[in-house]
Amino acid sequence: MDRTISLFSAEASGPGLGDLAGLLCCHGQITGFGRTAARLSVVVEEPWRAHVLARELRHRGADAQVSRADCGNPQVRTSFRVDLLPLALRWLREGCAGPVEDDSGKAVPDGFRLSGAVLRMWALAGGRPGTQGYLLGVDPLAPGMHERLVEALTPLGVMAKLTGPKAEVPAVKVTGKRRLEALLELIGEPPRGAEAAWPGAAPEAAPHPEAVTSTA
Repeated sequence: MDRTISLFSAEASGPGLGDLAGLLCCHGQITGFGRTAARLSVVVEEPWRAHVLARELRHRGADAQVSRADCGNPQVRTSFRVDLLPLALRWLREGCAGPVEDDSGKAVPDGFRLSGAVLRMWALAGGRPGTQGYLLGVDPLAPGMHERLVEALTPLGVMAKLTGPKAEVPAVKVTGKRRLEALLELIGEPPRGAEAAWPGAAPEAAPHPEAVTSTA
């Protein structure tokens, strides 16, 4: 188990643009410009997430700017880039397993595999401690993706469930000491400012309801 997890950890390979799929696992969006370029964007709740994500994107060679979305929340967005087009083609059109969700335009690509680096980006954009585990936010506009993302965690030794219909925000929930330790080993140590949103931290003072429905 430990040896397998280490092979998939965020530190196992150098950072790359493929890691940005973690933003699409949650509520991030990618928009194609014809078949020539694509832009990646994500709206987050806390300013620190926007600044950390912008730094992570730049570290992977994708220019990123922090601005304010129409809803008033911080937003991270790249310019239209040729090197983001493969990511758009995988998640929006070619290679998608099942129908593309109409509201988000996204679907989990066929053969998609999570890695520690992808999980790290997912946690930075939409992860937070819950009352009895750790929550990885998923896109409420793409319900067809949720089960596939739960399944993608299993090969990494992280069994998970979806939060139930009473939850205010849909999420993949990881519970249990060993599973949380496995998740933490995969995503690595938090960047400065992200400690409160990392596995093992105390949950929010007013957590979202987390009724859980089994998926396995």
